[in-house]
Amino acid sequence: MENLTIKAMIVALAIGLAGCSSSDNKDVEVVPDKSAQALFVDAREALESGLFQKAIIILSAIDSRFPFGPISHQVQLDLIYAYYKSGDSAQGIALTDRFLKLNPNHPQVDYVYYMRALINISTEENLFQDLAGIERDDRDPTASREAFKDLKHILSSYPDSKYAADARKRMVAIKSRLAKYELAIARYYVKRGAFASAANRGRYIVENFAPSPELEPALEIMVQSYEKLGLDDLRVNALQVLAANYPDNRLVD
Repeated sequence: MENLTIKAMIVALAIGLAGCSSSDNKDVEVVPDKSAQALFVDAREALESGLFQKAIIILSAIDSRFPFGPISHQVQLDLIYAYYKSGDSAQGIALTDRFLKLNPNHPQVDYVYYMRALINISTEENLFQDLAGIERDDRDPTASREAFKDLKHILSSYPDSKYAADARKRMVAIKSRLAKYELAIARYYVKRGAFASAANRGRYIVENFAPSPELEPALEIMVQSYEKLGLDDLRVNALQVLAANYPDNRLVD
């Protein structure tokens, strides 16, 4: 009971902090009638001060008033960043999509792909689940898949990008996330007695996410599911792979 109370207090504190973080919405004046450059200076100052909502308002005003100005692209790049930092994933994704469509050859297009990946990754992060210690490997992985695709595109199309090293690291983490999702679904199928579907999910993990910690339980599911289905040749093949990689596994004779 005491642990539950402590968690409840932490969550309440998080809500309070979230409210404080959005307080920079208050007292934001109407964007003054200045030049694009002067407004851009104001927006940069807001960004550097962590006033992301204020920066969004100013940058949006520049984007609207001076859509074809010399700093229009940089304004949009900063706006993408501000949306990311403010947690507005919908607007951030929409702007990255628009930028990539209209400026496919921009010299900073690798940054836009990188930011879209970060925004998608951020949608996977659930503060309240993390605080409560709840793991949900069965959550919809669509955002992770989109992030993985963008990070992979950076490595294949822009291997010399300054974001390539971090993209590679993040891909490893996302790969684990996707493997855990597939494993959770495979286990669900086992519980339901849907052994053909369970075996297919296990094979998908082996074919797409090796090496990973999820490989061993995936092979176990394949062995057990093929046995239930009476598919002896497939069971033996899966068991051989399991024995070769995990000789101490309980299913290995």
